Amino acid sequence: MDRKEILKILMKADPFEMLDTNVLERLSRKTEVREYHPNTYIFKQGSPSLDCLFIIVSGLVEITVTNDRGIETVVALRRAYDFFGETVVISRQRYPGSARVKEQLTCCLIKRKDLEHLIHTYPEFSGFFNALLAERMRMLYKEILAEQTYETYACAESPLFKKRVSEIMSSRVITCRTSDTVTDVAKIMDEKNISAVVVLDNEEKPRGLLTEKNLVRQLIANQMYSVSQCTVEKVMNSNLVKIGPEFFLGQALVAMIRRNARHLIVTERESLVGIITMIDLIRSRSTGNLLLSQDIESQTDLKGLSSLSREADNILDTLIAEKTAVHEIFEVMSELHERLSRRVIYLSEEKMKLTGWGPPPVEYCWINMGSGARYEQTLRTDQDNAIVYNDPEEENTEAVDKYFAKLSELIIEGFSKCGFVKCKGDVMATNPKWRRSLSAWISAIQNRSRSYDPEHIRMLTILLDYRPIWGNMSLAEKLWDEIFRASEACLTARHMITKDDSQYKLPISFLGTFVTEKSGPHKNQIDLKKSGSAHIVNSIRIFALKNKISEPSTFGRLKQLEEQGVISAEDAEFFGASFETLMMFRICENMKKQKQGEEPENYIDPYSLKKKEKMILKDALSGVAHLQKLVNKTFSVTHLTRF
Repeated sequence: MDRKEILKILMKADPFEMLDTNVLERLSRKTEVREYHPNTYIFKQGSPSLDCLFIIVSGLVEITVTNDRGIETVVALRRAYDFFGETVVISRQRYPGSARVKEQLTCCLIKRKDLEHLIHTYPEFSGFFNALLAERMRMLYKEILAEQTYETYACAESPLFKKRVSEIMSSRVITCRTSDTVTDVAKIMDEKNISAVVVLDNEEKPRGLLTEKNLVRQLIANQMYSVSQCTVEKVMNSNLVKIGPEFFLGQALVAMIRRNARHLIVTERESLVGIITMIDLIRSRSTGNLLLSQDIESQTDLKGLSSLSREADNILDTLIAEKTAVHEIFEVMSELHERLSRRVIYLSEEKMKLTGWGPPPVEYCWINMGSGARYEQTLRTDQDNAIVYNDPEEENTEAVDKYFAKLSELIIEGFSKCGFVKCKGDVMATNPKWRRSLSAWISAIQNRSRSYDPEHIRMLTILLDYRPIWGNMSLAEKLWDEIFRASEACLTARHMITKDDSQYKLPISFLGTFVTEKSGPHKNQIDLKKSGSAHIVNSIRIFALKNKISEPSTFGRLKQLEEQGVISAEDAEFFGASFETLMMFRICENMKKQKQGEEPENYIDPYSLKKKEKMILKDALSGVAHLQKLVNKTFSVTHLTRF
């Protein structure tokens, strides 16, 4: 076959037909043509990858699978213009099935490196292979974590990542039945000096947990039941947090913090084998303090709280050493930082009372913004926060704002003492622009949603990532209602946000190579945030705004967009894997710099990476390119492009 004939085949084969002719002409010059005779195998199940994609010119191929008994079954047929071998050419694993020639066969062979170049360069083409790319990223991600010793990144010496749950759990567990009375069980708890009892059903399976907290809250504080007649089943906590005895203590710590639990039920094949408490974990540590929820909540002044806050980095060390998934690192670290923030706010309110300011004059809500609100914070970053408060009586407007100005000052200083640096852009509640009454916020949102001023669009973009953490949460909900109304009424804001994001170019060249900084302190490096993860955050945010999703986290938004059918399951998996991969690189690089005494940042030298790491980074960036293309196609408004 000559090059013109190969070009004709490529122009008819899906998904190559979507590429420009000049691109296919270049590809045709690199494409090999092979003949195969009937009853021969192109590759067999379990054999190594041939590193190429097969496109059928003519003939017929049977895709077969052989079971454990050696019986071969035909599972698919491939004809002219079909392709096969796509899973393995992407993953580079062994073939899961065989390709047997049924009729005389002619194939065009696309080499893996040429296919990868097309995937990384043309987002519309990569969309066809999104599921395969996501699978490869997950596979490479696990391989990189398995190979990574983390000696450079983490210095945790705690046995949390050396000991297993079985080594410290209490194997003789005190239990009771669902039908037992709480008075009888309370006597057992008092005699044994324990704070919780595991509740079993008739089949000896754990059904719930009865704690001192359950007894006090439901029988004394709220008096929901008569104490003398109440059974355990009525007041027990049925939302058990379970873990296996083979898990590491670090994984137990992650489970406790993530689920806000103080007890873990240890089970094996659904049978109760032990229990582990937060106290057990505390006793098991070798150095330093663990930043635990009760430690934070027990602090009565900022000095003690700021001392505890510095131990957050030890938890991050442990999570990384445990090779914890990125989304779990986000969840645990953000939850700890949020608890710190809530305690600072509480102590600040108390100080206002002690110094003569009294309690808040009207209800208010404190909101976090940025990475903290998105639950994507690991190392403590700069502050991004705001206050929304109920509209006061007109004559009290000045006095109310004066109160919240003072409260904001105390809170911001408290955050600063706990390691959260003040925002250089002054996006903090101490700034009147970020401290408003509800009606003032509504007015500001309406004005900015119709504005072409870049500063107004920036303010609106920042506000789109917020999470209420203290006070009257309904005020935050009303703010979202107004944001959605304003966005629906006017397309300007969404268009301007989309346009703002499209100005940043991805660091992959036309030839599929990394585009790095040409000069300066970051020469030969790329910014993983500005050139990668920020695009995913921005793009998913735009989709969330359009579809009235108030959840601020990128993973959470992506899940809801998939559930609503806005983004396909394949695309959601691809974008999620891309985001997780980029954040993995960011976390590791920033931890490495911090341990070396350098300022954490988001730059990386891509050419210093191992082969697998370069591959997965390119895959992740191709996901960003595909998402950007999808956003531009969906949200760009032609008549607004002149602005």
